[in-house]
Amino acid sequence: MAVSDADIAFAKELLAGVGLLSTRKMMGGLCLYCDGAIFALLTSDGQLFLKAQGAFIDRMKALGSEQWTYQREGKKPVAMPYWTLPDAYLDDPDAAAGLARDALTYL
Repeated sequence: MAVSDADIAFAKELLAGVGLLSTRKMMGGLCLYCDGAIFALLTSDGQLFLKAQGAFIDRMKALGSEQWTYQREGKKPVAMPYWTLPDAYLDDPDAAAGLARDALTYL
């Protein structure tokens, strides 16, 4: 299943305050970039994830975020460096963009 145009529009609007955004569709989802750095993913089910590294991982955990994992048939689950955008941020573009800008400082 591919990511929907409506979900793409929502993610771009929510994160518009991050800076100059670009996107690229990949593997049924969407990668979001700011100044050439990938900082977020949008999956085909509409879930938005921020890339978290270093101390920012602890902040995402404290906000109740969950790490994205995937599993191929017959393989062990693989944890990726992306964490769910907390629900409270989904209705607040200023807060969402602020959190995403903070994530970018760790990339």
